Amino acid sequence: MDPDPGAHVVNAVIQARASSTRLPGKVLRPLAGRSVLGWVVRAAAASPGIDDVVVATSTEADDDAVAEEAARHGALVARGPLDDVLARFAVAIESYPADAVVRLTADCPLLDPHLIGQLVAQWRAQPSLDYLSTVLVRTLPRGFDAELVRTGVLAEQIETARGADREHVTSGVYANPERYSCAGIVVSPPADDLRVTLDTVEDWSVIEGIVAELGDRVGDWREVVAVLRSRPELAKLNAHVEQKKVAR
Repeated sequence: MDPDPGAHVVNAVIQARASSTRLPGKVLRPLAGRSVLGWVVRAAAASPGIDDVVVATSTEADDDAVAEEAARHGALVARGPLDDVLARFAVAIESYPADAVVRLTADCPLLDPHLIGQLVAQWRAQPSLDYLSTVLVRTLPRGFDAELVRTGVLAEQIETARGADREHVTSGVYANPERYSCAGIVVSPPADDLRVTLDTVEDWSVIEGIVAELGDRVGDWREVVAVLRSRPELAKLNAHVEQKKVAR
């Protein structure tokens, strides 16, 4: 047990851009009175153990609106290259130093703060861990993805990662368990057949349907799963959507 877990700073860093290839502008879409990005910032800010919330977007003019929306919801902003997400994280940790960061993506509006808080609490109890996530072994629906990385490890990746590892930020860590100590959260019964991330119009229909049932409040993965299990016709809408693979 870490003798002084409160001494560690843990920031949430949300990667966001307007130029999504499959659903452009998705992070700025209005959802029950706030933007999709606003939902993600709210969930991050509500997560126990998170110190600051940072939105890492690009320096492109298209992302001026993303930066403005992030600030409007109370997030700090870091801006870097559009096509080098890891470089954006470098700006985030240089501008807002932390001992660890929780990587989130702006296309997951139903993120559950309790899951994020579990990651932070586990790391604060065992700060020698390099990487913790809800997806190391995927048992949750896609859309509740959260990854905590020690800043020192992230700094190594910033210097050494190449190719797809720079886009996916953490893939160079969890793909090397012999080098990095990794742990994760699993749930039972598994619900990894479900999808509540936003990448296509079908995903949007599912998310809108869930929000219509649950209202404008931070996500709870159990409630989301319950809605989709009780409404198979809703879950079926995006069951065919394939997530982009991490190229190695």
